[in-house]
Amino acid sequence: MFLTEHLPTLNGSGRLLVPALLAALLLSGGTAHAERLVRPDATIDLRTAEGVALVRSNWRFNDTAIQEIDHRAVGTDLKASGPANRTFDFTPDARAADFNDRDWEIIPAASLEQRRGNGRLSMVWYRINVTIPDQVGGFATGGSTVAFEIVVDDYAEVWVNGQATWVLGQNGGAVAAGWNAPNRVVLTRNARPGQQFQIAVLGVNGPLSAHPDTYIWVRGATLDFFAPGKLSRAREVALQVERKDAALDAVLPADAKLEKLADGFTFTEGPVWVNDATQLDGGYLLFSDPNNNVIYRMTPLGDVSVYLNHSGYTGTDIGQYRQPGSNGLALDEQGRLTIAQHGNRRVVRIEKNGLTTVLADRFNGKRLNSPNDLVYRSDGALFVTDPPFGLPKFHDDPGREQPHFGVYSVKDGQVRLVAKDFTGPNGLAFSPDEKFLYVGNWDDHKKVVFRYPVNADATLGRGELFQDLTPTPGADAIDGVKVDH
Repeated sequence: MFLTEHLPTLNGSGRLLVPALLAALLLSGGTAHAERLVRPDATIDLRTAEGVALVRSNWRFNDTAIQEIDHRAVGTDLKASGPANRTFDFTPDARAADFNDRDWEIIPAASLEQRRGNGRLSMVWYRINVTIPDQVGGFATGGSTVAFEIVVDDYAEVWVNGQATWVLGQNGGAVAAGWNAPNRVVLTRNARPGQQFQIAVLGVNGPLSAHPDTYIWVRGATLDFFAPGKLSRAREVALQVERKDAALDAVLPADAKLEKLADGFTFTEGPVWVNDATQLDGGYLLFSDPNNNVIYRMTPLGDVSVYLNHSGYTGTDIGQYRQPGSNGLALDEQGRLTIAQHGNRRVVRIEKNGLTTVLADRFNGKRLNSPNDLVYRSDGALFVTDPPFGLPKFHDDPGREQPHFGVYSVKDGQVRLVAKDFTGPNGLAFSPDEKFLYVGNWDDHKKVVFRYPVNADATLGRGELFQDLTPTPGADAIDGVKVDH
């Protein structure tokens, strides 16, 4: 991997430019990344009287009623701002933590397997307030991770303290996981005895399209407790960082250990961290597998799920491509995900309403090669590299339309060619003050990084050779480029 050798020297500002993608090293591997279940250190079965007594609670139940209501059709803003219409809703809405359920039926924990609801199109609510005990079967709960798991026949959604979170591609957690599949929600990663959680579960009869004569019931409901650190997927690997320059110690501690966070991917690219205050861990990592045409989402504990399938191409000739998927990923100032799509030969942005906006797909009327990496300037100007690596035959592909392998900027809707000094422009990054743009070249015969002064209008000044690593052995070259702050 790139990080283990041939690190360059400091630049003029005293900051280390690393032409390597650390996350690619940490995420690559050769085995399948099937979900790994970890045995808890303690479990409370909430289907038993002993279990609900341990959390000082009981289950409350209420049916729902579906009714016709006034509403509005979709408007030009894609919201409910169009002409008045009629639609359907259900009551009660029992998501809120302070919802008054005192008049609801109190049901014995042992009766959760009892069939409830009215059959066919039917939904019901289960609510429980749990208090974390000091001990569970001799296990001290303080500092532990606590997960609530419920299996509802047939689907479920889970609200904790009036909150539920979901992201694109999510399977499970607060939202329906699948047919009679577990919904698992982490309540806390640092439990405190006496800590309270209000849990509301909406059970749904299914399949929805089949109008079944069956009813709703709970197959399982537990609280699982895990000792601190037990759920982490990180594993130290037998790889070392070779220091070619002592300045690297300012970026990586001398005793830094490399850890594998996940594996089972063909090729990993474009990692970007998404801050999300609604998530228990504050956010998640997105990264591309361009060979498999997928964007994955990974939590800080290493749980990996598909975020977006067919992330870069859906053409009928996809079998001819080696890397049809997405590559570089970036977030704009509004937090919108921007994707460099190899196979579609374009750069797109996913809007907050779910629509896709094409930011760049042509220059001078001709299609781009295969946008590879991208970076935003603080004013919203976007810079993109465009090598041929997403084309079926790379440099020699007959479908190639651009005469060069360029670097482009996108500002105020205008696509500009700002540099064409490369055979395989790849990673790019700004200096911390945004006065310079660094661009790496993926070509084992020309392993170079160029530095360009950046103009206010999103053009570049004359570039200069910043680092030439061509003499270094090996068939690798410059991929991702990052600048520390």
